[in-house]
Amino acid sequence: MTRLSVNINKIATIRNARGGNVPDVTLAAQRCEAFGAQGITVHPRPDERHIRYADVREIRPLITTEFNIEGNPTVQSFVDLVLEVVPDQVTLVPDGHNAITSNAGWDTIAHKDLLTDLCRTFRNKGIRTSIFIDPDPRMAYGAAECGANRVELYTADYAEQYSKGREAAIARYVEAAKAAREAGLGLNAGHDLSLENLAWFIQTIPWTDEVSIGHALISDALYMGLEKTIQAYLGEIRKK
Repeated sequence: MTRLSVNINKIATIRNARGGNVPDVTLAAQRCEAFGAQGITVHPRPDERHIRYADVREIRPLITTEFNIEGNPTVQSFVDLVLEVVPDQVTLVPDGHNAITSNAGWDTIAHKDLLTDLCRTFRNKGIRTSIFIDPDPRMAYGAAECGANRVELYTADYAEQYSKGREAAIARYVEAAKAAREAGLGLNAGHDLSLENLAWFIQTIPWTDEVSIGHALISDALYMGLEKTIQAYLGEIRKK
């Protein structure tokens, strides 16, 4: 069964826009877990424009479900934070410092040496490592050669193309997912997945281990409430 990890960055964005501690991101993480989320994802960036490093430290001991920290490992402070907090999973994302959000996956061939060193470093701490990639079989095979445990497919293109034809939108993802499975990797997916497009992705690639969803889920929660929204996403995952 595919697991739902809720990315709570957008909750921190709202807090930071006003200052203070409303909404409380640590409480939000606990509520997401209580409402059925099987994982909590955070993506701290160096400028701390949403999740802060201090948030990561505070959240870690408060949740019992899977904790996933994603971010750019070329920033040493990020690597140090992951090694200090020791999450269940770290997702390596090559996002630029000025990027509004993640916008591309790793070239696991061109950056093999860097990613291999990182995978070894995190594996030695008992942390499962996932590499964020575009839907390209070569990148999946490359991630396996780097020593990753999983890959996370960057699903922005799938989400953008979904309304134009879902079969065509998912075709490249199926090929990349098959390559990941053949290479012995676990499979995650994330970016712009929503109540509209989630079920088809899971139905077509049922060996997906985990989806990480933030922007759409938190936006839906403004209308539906957090508990009902998480249950709605879990319902989409369970559709046959």
